Amino acid sequence: MAESACLSTMHEWESPDYEPSLPVSEKSNPLTRDIDRASANGIVRMLQACDAQMFQEETGATYQRLLSKQVVETLMEVAKKVERILKDPRDSVVVLSGCGTSGRLAFLITSTFNRALRELNQSSVYSYIIAGGDRALLSSQEAPEDDPKQGMLSLKKVCEGKKRVLFIGISCGLSAPFVAGQLDLCLQHPEVYTPVLVGFNPTHQARDESIPGCTFTFHSVAQRMQELTKSQKAFLINPAVGPEAISGSSRMKGGSATKILLEVILSAAHAATFTNNNTYKGILQHMRAYEKTLDVTFAQKEGISALLEAAGKSLQCGRRVCYLGWGSLATLGLIDASECIPTFGADYEDVRGFISGGYRELNNNEGPLGPDFCIAHEDFLHLVLPFLNDQDIVLLIYTHSDDVSEVAKLARRVREKTSNLHAVYHRVDGDTAAAVQQEDINKLCLSSLKITWSSPASGILAHLQWELSTKLLLNTVSTGAHVLKGKIYQNYMIDVQVTNSKLYCRATRLLQKLSGCPESQCEEALLKTIYRVDKLTADITSSDIATHTLTARNRTKVVPLALVCLLTGCSLMEAETHLEQQPIVREAVEACLS
Repeated sequence: MAESACLSTMHEWESPDYEPSLPVSEKSNPLTRDIDRASANGIVRMLQACDAQMFQEETGATYQRLLSKQVVETLMEVAKKVERILKDPRDSVVVLSGCGTSGRLAFLITSTFNRALRELNQSSVYSYIIAGGDRALLSSQEAPEDDPKQGMLSLKKVCEGKKRVLFIGISCGLSAPFVAGQLDLCLQHPEVYTPVLVGFNPTHQARDESIPGCTFTFHSVAQRMQELTKSQKAFLINPAVGPEAISGSSRMKGGSATKILLEVILSAAHAATFTNNNTYKGILQHMRAYEKTLDVTFAQKEGISALLEAAGKSLQCGRRVCYLGWGSLATLGLIDASECIPTFGADYEDVRGFISGGYRELNNNEGPLGPDFCIAHEDFLHLVLPFLNDQDIVLLIYTHSDDVSEVAKLARRVREKTSNLHAVYHRVDGDTAAAVQQEDINKLCLSSLKITWSSPASGILAHLQWELSTKLLLNTVSTGAHVLKGKIYQNYMIDVQVTNSKLYCRATRLLQKLSGCPESQCEEALLKTIYRVDKLTADITSSDIATHTLTARNRTKVVPLALVCLLTGCSLMEAETHLEQQPIVREAVEACLS
């Protein structure tokens, strides 16, 4: 009985009556309605169930899914386009582009597959673009996401002199103006560009709001592309993977599904080009391997729960979480840390990632990004370690193919300052090469999470699975830690930063949903908290969203304050006092109303 209830909850979001005004990517997930009141163990179970929705089979005609026949066939066709470029790379480029998490994953994936080409003595064919440039790899740069012209210019720059471009634009909600501008440019020049759009809403749910200075909306661009899919002059890859565990937090399933889809395409193209494996049967097998990655990762539920609880305790007492990683797993640590700032209104120092080898290992386009972005282990040792104590948590992230003696050496240094040291590492079953050093590390750590994999047919697939597993684990730990800190109301990101038009609209909708007040009243409350006034002036009400989001960038607790004002009728100053006394928003509201 309990199992069938869980299954019906898993599929509830697919009903046409469930939050009908919202696109799939913005709906709230029925599985996590009370995540803000769950234990660490309960949070892990909920997040696992949400991730499992990615691989659910189609249940009817409502939405195509990750494993739907049509999706797999489109992946195959796009892989063939990549294969053609790999076989004849002259004057050609494959560009991956996105904003926030989507742009960070574009960077990670291009790095992985360019490295694979170099190992085969082939020239690189992949380029990435991220809205806001490389600083956006490590921090929130939300404003450029609203600038389609900047998107177009950045694409023109990357493609200068190229005669054939496969452009893959990633926008989880089919909503980012930056990507819409790039896709529009592609559609204007079909002789050069073949556009591919990756996202997780059906086309009719693409954002249809006008973009300042443009004649198109994301919706109109997506519709033009849909017409061209019939002649394979454009491609749409937009399966539904279900609402996010934390409403709208597309860094989670949206990010994981992006990684899965693009790696499946590029892996298939590489196999066809360099191993003469032209069957493309591998696509579905590869997807199934990623599905197994979820099972292998969450088989460590207890260990993940303990990590989440430790990280939550650190954040609750104003201390920090540090990820010390090696190779591409360290890049995933950097990405996870950077996402906590806009998602949870976290401080830059709350969750930090560091990579062995620093920018040399990261190998980003712009190189070192200055003193505000120190990411090497040496930076951690000089700038962070001296100030740590037992309330800070440090997590080592590596594989047994990394230099484990170096991991042990760093672990000894950290252990001198804090006992709150933990490790997560991946190893292949039967590999005992690093066993002695691993024993040393285990003795230094409060917990060591060993994720063991059976040996796969291809080395690159193993590494891609380790990456996805690490992403799932870090997302779970950092999300759960912020839930325990009180940053979530039911399953909504209540402390979201209102720094671009997408987040402004999300904040207004959220206030409407949680307060039951009309949209106009919610927007008014939002503006009052952005401008910190109890009465709106004509200047404020006549300004556009861009002006509001610019002002909001220097504000904290914008949405929580607006919600407390709406629900209790109190003044802004009173709302601030309530939240100072009780930072967990649901409890602050309940305290005001009781």
